[in-house]
Amino acid sequence: MQKYRILWADDEIDLLKPHILFLSNKGFEVTPVNSGADALEEIDHQTFDIVFLDENMPGMTGLETLNYIKSTHPNLPVVMITKSEEEHIMEEAIGAKIADYLIKPLNPNQILLSVKKILDNKRIVSEHTNQGYLQEFQKLSMDVQDLEDFEGWAELYRKLVYWDLEIDDTDDKSMLEVLNNQRSEANQRFSDFLEENYKDWITDPDVDRPLMSHQVLKKKVFPLLKQEKPVFLIVIDNLRYDQWEILQPEIAELFDVSNKEYYYSILPTTTAYARNALFAGMMPLDISKNHPKLWVGEDVEEGKNLHESKLLGENLKKERLDVKYSYHKIVKMQDGKNLVDGAKNLLKNQLNAIVFNFVDMLSHARTDMQMIRELAPDESAYRSLTRSWFNHSSLYDLLKFLSEQDVKVVVTTDHGTIRVKKPCKIIGDRNTNTNLRYKAGKNLAFDEGDVFFTRNPEELRLPKVNVSTSFAFAREDFFFAYPNNFNHYVNFYRDTFQHGGVSMEEVIVPLVELSPK
Repeated sequence: MQKYRILWADDEIDLLKPHILFLSNKGFEVTPVNSGADALEEIDHQTFDIVFLDENMPGMTGLETLNYIKSTHPNLPVVMITKSEEEHIMEEAIGAKIADYLIKPLNPNQILLSVKKILDNKRIVSEHTNQGYLQEFQKLSMDVQDLEDFEGWAELYRKLVYWDLEIDDTDDKSMLEVLNNQRSEANQRFSDFLEENYKDWITDPDVDRPLMSHQVLKKKVFPLLKQEKPVFLIVIDNLRYDQWEILQPEIAELFDVSNKEYYYSILPTTTAYARNALFAGMMPLDISKNHPKLWVGEDVEEGKNLHESKLLGENLKKERLDVKYSYHKIVKMQDGKNLVDGAKNLLKNQLNAIVFNFVDMLSHARTDMQMIRELAPDESAYRSLTRSWFNHSSLYDLLKFLSEQDVKVVVTTDHGTIRVKKPCKIIGDRNTNTNLRYKAGKNLAFDEGDVFFTRNPEELRLPKVNVSTSFAFAREDFFFAYPNNFNHYVNFYRDTFQHGGVSMEEVIVPLVELSPK
């Protein structure tokens, strides 16, 4: 076990010998000094893991010593010790980034707790986290085998995300492989569950079913308009549940999370289908029939999401909501800056729908650009890039503005994404679409065990390009690859983030209601 070195500066250091002896018996090496000047002399010539600093010393005060230490050794933890409980002293010490603050008279266990919290925190947290996951492992495994309802699957996914984030936040990642294997098994069973139930969810009005893409606005957003305050619907394209979880602490400083839930994205879990369904309030087949000029099929090259504003307008008409609304899509930095600059004007609208495309662009860039692959080799790094973007984004600036207004904010997404690992060979004609997680075309041939397949897309409320069009959705973490140049194709796309298929990561997505504090 590592032996930590402590520097303790106090003009009454002799009175602290019992505490020093206590720490020595616990395995710590303590160097005692009588003044701030002596403390600085020791720091310049030796290496310490932590400094205990008395605030009220003659000559150089504790706060003066602290400021010097932080200017020369900014990463050295300092614990301020004082007899005073004056607020301004605490604020000065905290402002100088102390690691802890103790008030005399000192208690030996109080000192030990402070040391452990600072020096041994990561090891203790790692051990506790891994032990906690191991204790829950068996229950999670039983749930994977036994779950038969959509609420249970959403809760299981939430727990897997929780443990993923907890383990990721520790130094000891030894349990991560076990968790990944458990998540893989869960996705296999979830794919079976969704395949067994999806058609009934879509077609049977009497069956128990989750909230789905085409119902979100009617059930969760439009009712907020009755409160007679502006409603902001923020759709972060391609946002996974784990990505929301790492953004939540930042957002929670501005808003109360008044309601955090989930919904199930429709298939295919892509922007062209799921987001159009979200804004239109109807399934893709119904959009193509009711608004043929606003639906762009697989056989057309133009963008698939050029009519979301009009679809939103038609949805409001369908629900007989005569409200003033706006729609904005943020793709470039200037788009976001212009939105924030004109945010006051948005308060005149009853509904403002805003789509932020960065996370979706990030997933595509990670596929196409080697540099982004290096920056985000796995889920942990992918989440980190998302948080970094958010902290410097126009979305954050917009939320800061909205947090000071009397508004309602709903944050959601259209679908998630999954890191694909296993190739599935597929054959289709030249008109088959290029998405790696779903295929729509004629005469599709593939390994059936890896695919959710329908010969009749209309059963899933999906439009057909022609009479013989069928749809194939990749399950779990499979991705489609053509036999031609198979190895090159697989090596290029393996470990990239894709969407369009069936997995918990793509289908179960966050839906959050925020209220300004």
